[in-house]
Amino acid sequence: MVVNLVGVVAAAIASFIIGAIWYGPLFGRKWMSLMGWGKMKKGDIDKMKKSAGKGYATGFIGFLVLSYVLAYFLDVTQTTTIAAGMQIAFLAWLGFVATVTAGSVIWEGKSKDLYFLNNAYQLVSMLVMSAILVYLM
Repeated sequence: MVVNLVGVVAAAIASFIIGAIWYGPLFGRKWMSLMGWGKMKKGDIDKMKKSAGKGYATGFIGFLVLSYVLAYFLDVTQTTTIAAGMQIAFLAWLGFVATVTAGSVIWEGKSKDLYFLNNAYQLVSMLVMSAILVYLM
């Protein structure tokens, strides 16, 4: 097995940046509204900002793990083109992300709109990650 650790880190950083844009200027207000945070008080927002660093660090570790596993899948399948890599990423997203996170709608009462917003981010992120990983293999 050959996993390019530079590629893993680069893909994780890309996913982190995509998330900052996705949940910031692109869909940040919509996401906050769907989460029920649209009418938060200033004190609550300040508390969230203070704990954000731990959340970002934990999230980045998650991106590293996802990137490594995706790189492993790409290596095991001997993927050599970006298009094929994106196909593997799509199948991994469909089989492991989209299906598992459906529980948030079924069991937790989260909205379908929130499910689609979050899962679209995961899909875009994994597609970009796979493109970076294949390119740097």
